[in-house]
Amino acid sequence: MSNLESLVQRLEKVAVRLEGAASRGGSAPAPAQAAPAGGAADDSASVSGYDELLSGPFADFLAKGRALGGDLATQLDIVERAFHAQREFIVVASKAKQPSQDVLMKLLHNTSSALAEVQSFRESNRRSNQFNHLSAVSEGIPCLGWVTIAPKPAPYVREMKDAAQFYTNRVLMEFKDKDQSQVDWAKSWVAVLDGLYDYIKDIHTTGLVWNNRDGVDASTFVGTAAPAAPKPAAPKPAAVPSKSEGSDTRASLFAALNKGGGVTAGLKKVEKSQMTHKNPALRATSVVSASAAKPTAAKPAAKPAAAVQKKDPVFELVGKKWTVEYQVDNHDIVIEGNIKQSVYIYKCEKTTIKISGKVNSITLDNCKKVGVVFDSAVGVFDVVNCKSVQVQVVEKVPTVSIDKTDGCQVYLSATSLDTEIVSAKSSEMNVLIPEGDNGDYKEMPVPEQYKTKVVNGSLATEATDIAG
Repeated sequence: MSNLESLVQRLEKVAVRLEGAASRGGSAPAPAQAAPAGGAADDSASVSGYDELLSGPFADFLAKGRALGGDLATQLDIVERAFHAQREFIVVASKAKQPSQDVLMKLLHNTSSALAEVQSFRESNRRSNQFNHLSAVSEGIPCLGWVTIAPKPAPYVREMKDAAQFYTNRVLMEFKDKDQSQVDWAKSWVAVLDGLYDYIKDIHTTGLVWNNRDGVDASTFVGTAAPAAPKPAAPKPAAVPSKSEGSDTRASLFAALNKGGGVTAGLKKVEKSQMTHKNPALRATSVVSASAAKPTAAKPAAKPAAAVQKKDPVFELVGKKWTVEYQVDNHDIVIEGNIKQSVYIYKCEKTTIKISGKVNSITLDNCKKVGVVFDSAVGVFDVVNCKSVQVQVVEKVPTVSIDKTDGCQVYLSATSLDTEIVSAKSSEMNVLIPEGDNGDYKEMPVPEQYKTKVVNGSLATEATDIAG
């Protein structure tokens, strides 16, 4: 009987708790002592931990970036809005039960729109002197998408940090021993990403923590107009360009087949006089009647014209930066540079560029079948998002960086054999060095595959053998 009595007492306690939750009516979060592990109230570890990130590394990052001014300061206003939108979302998660995917996307609207603004701002300011800064932020800011990832969101943030460091490293190399404030800013952005990683690892190890025990319905945080939204939103999927045309076509096909016998209702009846098997004379001619020819012509021809959106080629010097953009089949571009100038080459195709003199740095971005011959560079020659490009140094360059590129030939001079080749996410890379005095080159492939073993408690990585 004692076991039965204890069971009754436990049930009574549960009933008391449920009555207390009902009396609150879902208008306020559960008190902190009733919150589940991981936090669910306003002062939960989930919210307070994020506040520590905002008031610490993130505030330092904003202050150092705004001190640099320019386009970066403008972009940081959007970044600040994105991080604070995420804080509002985390507060909702601490008070609400995990919602459906549809409600989740509505709750994330402010964050996602801010992320899109950060990306578009970078794309619209490619000629900015702070382009590496803008890119570092743009490549790292998708880290805020961790809230949609389970069961391990922290590694995703680490990936975004690696993408951002490709550009923060450029800032570090450009301003090392020149401008410490630039260096400090680059390091502060990495510190923010590290801080977010640690926060997620400590509190949201297997995914964003929701208040599934005592929380209210998350849709109450969307807004009063939210429940009525699904009906007018129904036609949207057909209008969104990112939807797969193939899936829409299949859906239309199945809808038509579901009509049963009605699927043939719209077909035109063929008269006996138009049937070739009953009129041999029709088989002897290839003439098609005007009525039959109508459906075939105009519309397909309009598509190629709409798809062609060629931009005007650019070749200019703005301040200390040479800009070469949208050049096609141009083999007469010659740049007379000096040590204070940089060269940025973007979206060019089947083009050759000759750079005379010693320049500060060179970037080849989103180009296809482009060749660059240059005398010398003080900093890095960057190759990013390119296909089938060739780079030749006549005198000297300390580093050639190749990222997200398929097909890159690097010709080194006899005075530049100590050049470092840094590559990531790239394929079909070859380095050619002079051999003999007759102008011949020896071609050597850059490894693309690696073998990793655990040796004495640490990882040992070496390139695998490459034939040829």
